[in-house]
Amino acid sequence: MIDPGKIYDYHAHIYYDAVNRPRAAQLRAWIEEKFTVRMGRWHDVPVGPHPAAMYQVAFAPDQFPTLVPFLMMNRMGLTVLLHPEAGRPRDDHTLHATWMGEVLPLRTAILPEVDRTA
Repeated sequence: MIDPGKIYDYHAHIYYDAVNRPRAAQLRAWIEEKFTVRMGRWHDVPVGPHPAAMYQVAFAPDQFPTLVPFLMMNRMGLTVLLHPEAGRPRDDHTLHATWMGEVLPLRTAILPEVDRTA
């Protein structure tokens, strides 16, 4: 059994391409307007384990009950990867992750088993 109390943060990765980037921008604006989050930069090319362009939304556990349903209802067909930050990057991005929309093939080999900074 894994204690959910180990989750110290969450990340939502919003994936987009050139065609749906305006929708991603609208969703980003709504999130910034409604929630207390840390917005990551736009990555117009794949970065890290992510196979497509994306930006990250980092948020504290207390935002989960409102932000996650908001994403579910307002993602406008965009793919979203939601995962906890609990000190095990590979497991957090795979075993403990939730996808909204298409499940994309992450490059998990580059993710460490354990986060050395946690």
